[in-house]
Amino acid sequence: MARDDNELGSFLRSRREKIDAASAGVVDHTRRRVKGLRREELALLAGLSPSYYIRLEQGRDRNPSREILQALARALRLDDTERSYLWSLAIPSLDPAENDVAPARTVRPGVLQLLKRWADLPAFIVGPSRDVLAGTALAVRVNPAWSPGHNLIEFTFLDPRAHTVYPEWDEIALQAVAGLRATAVARRGELDGFVSDLRERSETFRALWDSHDVYARTMGAKQLRVDGVGILRLEFETFALTGPEGHVLYVYFPEPGSAADEALRRLA
Repeated sequence: MARDDNELGSFLRSRREKIDAASAGVVDHTRRRVKGLRREELALLAGLSPSYYIRLEQGRDRNPSREILQALARALRLDDTERSYLWSLAIPSLDPAENDVAPARTVRPGVLQLLKRWADLPAFIVGPSRDVLAGTALAVRVNPAWSPGHNLIEFTFLDPRAHTVYPEWDEIALQAVAGLRATAVARRGELDGFVSDLRERSETFRALWDSHDVYARTMGAKQLRVDGVGILRLEFETFALTGPEGHVLYVYFPEPGSAADEALRRLA
């Protein structure tokens, strides 16, 4: 099943196991046989009762206060995205049953008109599960995954072309899953079926999903190998489109005057 019956506990455990005990100030003269911090050590750092923290991680207590969440976030050194994710798990704002609706796949006409005007840029729109709903012709030329009807996650893990298109495939895969997890908790229940299917079809996806890494990457750079051109380094920005559909616009662009800039001009 895509949904973990104890998502909060699983996330806390995954973050706890990533903390280096020595850097956290834990003095231990014994030979450690556990990854990261012990549960009792994290409880001490967060100022909590060890027995209470153990109940929380095991899912026997699911109602931590805001103060407890803040203390755990500090002790675990969570970044802003991880803090928001922790908050969403502990204090969900929406019952999954209330979000059990089919996502809208139709892009607004005005947005489609904008895409038509951006003939010189790879740009495309995705839904919450990363289905590509619309895009520019140049986007399709640069990356086959950016074609309407494709899914970015399925392409990354199930299409053999992905390892060619993405020279830094390992990093792309990690980012893809961590971003999908951030979306999944924000739209609780909506992506369960999609995630469950990918877990069955890809061992790598399952391992990355079960690592509980989460972050929302709204900007950055990516290397792509383009047929007949070579490797291009493109920066990108993402824009969440207002509305309940959860659509996101991706726009890729080269550094002005770079080799990638000239290559995109030729492709366009």
